[in-house]
Amino acid sequence: MKLKLQINQVIKDAFFKAGIDEEPMSVTNATKSAFGDYQFNGAMALSKKLSKNPREIASQIIESLDLSGILCKAEIAGPGFINLWMNPLWIAEQCQIALGDERLDIGKTKTPNRVVVDYSGPNMAKQMHVGHLRSTIIGDTLASLLTFLGDEVIRQNHIGDWGTQFGMLIAYLEEIGEDGSVSLKDLEQFYKDAKGRFDVDPSFADKAREYVVKIQSGDSHCLELWQKFIDISLGHCEEIYEKLSVNLTREDVRAESFYNDELPKVVADLASNGTLKESNGAQCVFLEGDEIPVIVQKGDGGYLYATTDLAALRYRAKTLEAKRISYVVDARQAGHFKQVFRVAKESGFVGEDVHLEHVGFGTMMDKNGKPFKTRDGGTVKLIDLLDEAVVKAKETIKNKEDYSDSEINALAKIIGIGAVKYADLSINRESNYIFNWDKMLSFEGNTSLYMQYAYARIQSIFRKYDDEIKGEIIIGDDLEHRLALMLLRFEDVLTRAARDASPHQITSYLYELATLFMRFYEQNPILKSDVDEETKMSRLLLANLTAKTIKQGLALLGIEVVDKL
Repeated sequence: MKLKLQINQVIKDAFFKAGIDEEPMSVTNATKSAFGDYQFNGAMALSKKLSKNPREIASQIIESLDLSGILCKAEIAGPGFINLWMNPLWIAEQCQIALGDERLDIGKTKTPNRVVVDYSGPNMAKQMHVGHLRSTIIGDTLASLLTFLGDEVIRQNHIGDWGTQFGMLIAYLEEIGEDGSVSLKDLEQFYKDAKGRFDVDPSFADKAREYVVKIQSGDSHCLELWQKFIDISLGHCEEIYEKLSVNLTREDVRAESFYNDELPKVVADLASNGTLKESNGAQCVFLEGDEIPVIVQKGDGGYLYATTDLAALRYRAKTLEAKRISYVVDARQAGHFKQVFRVAKESGFVGEDVHLEHVGFGTMMDKNGKPFKTRDGGTVKLIDLLDEAVVKAKETIKNKEDYSDSEINALAKIIGIGAVKYADLSINRESNYIFNWDKMLSFEGNTSLYMQYAYARIQSIFRKYDDEIKGEIIIGDDLEHRLALMLLRFEDVLTRAARDASPHQITSYLYELATLFMRFYEQNPILKSDVDEETKMSRLLLANLTAKTIKQGLALLGIEVVDKL
């Protein structure tokens, strides 16, 4: 249900009827119920064009408005605002339709795009740490949201698996004389041990450098060891993805090695179209207005991240035929992507009709406003953070007497993982945020636990009623009107969140919806004996639609609900 689209169409029809040959501005949500449900301020913008007073234009629009369908009332306010009230009968009818549809009457786009979402990007030489959390869950949410709205989404996990460090790592894997399954359980330590050997033993260092050349030339023995290392490393990542309920599989991996053969072609094509210039022996692209060039090949013949990214962009645009390519990567890489995107467009690697975007995000901070670290200053392993989330969630609910130990364990996982994900997704992704266990595991405020509690509370109503819910939704008072209207705004929120790649718009909506329902629940009795049957059924139906909306919203964020809490 695209509410604003439908209301804008009513305004557009009024413009046509009034003889106003201009494209109307979009309506906005009213800030207070006294101002209506929506506001239109286009009359003021038209004042100079039409040489008329804004209130005169607003009056002309109102006289031409159809108030027999979606709208039931319109008033001029201030210098020329038009306050719009929606028809309660129409709202109730649309809520009834949404309740009977498994997608809650949320349509799919009529013009679907093929979208590539590049996210997570773990380093194969180390275990995933908290720095990978935001990319992983923001990217997965964006991919799920776009898929739900009808786009064809291709998930891509761009991992670093090709470079000089891998000669060192596979040389050490061969040296320890085992399959690596034990030593690679702690990738951080494995890397440190390998680096230690590399730094102190010249013969080992020479062997490592030799292995780099052998890997790149296709030596079967070295490639076998390299593949074993990659497989075990990816196994660690997949353990994280399973804990987070993230939809990344081995098939989604497109590693640096995947593009290795294309790197010389990228440089050759840039040279052939006159884009490349030599600088201190390196092959560079100088972009107008940028002092620092994009280096695509070093003087020694080596390639850089920009070269691989250009090869990936060309593959995604030409081979995968994507029309939107989203890179969910740390905001500190903004300059890199801005340059790479420009080179890709100006060189013709990517067509002008392809939308390239860097979905940047801020840093996870501790309570002191510093980057999140262990007590000794080390990097926090992501798996340790997630395990701690489950432990702390268990402490939060351990006094629940209605659950067995196994139920408590299952519930703790849902609540703990959901809390970590929701806390991240609930803020503007471009902002840094403070990681706070107490806040994210609170039953109050904009938290996953608050949302799960609201859902569970609605389920408790149904358990108490325990009978068939039938009848029609009836909008009886202002609070019911606001709740029903909020439910119908869900698709507008999802569409905007997908367009802006901003999951926090979904969490803000869910929090507002849950808060409004709690107020409705307290002020509009549902199961009390003095409530007539028609009203009881209507309120049960509104409660059911609220629960389904919360569940769908959380599902798009990769978070589960619970029936009891």
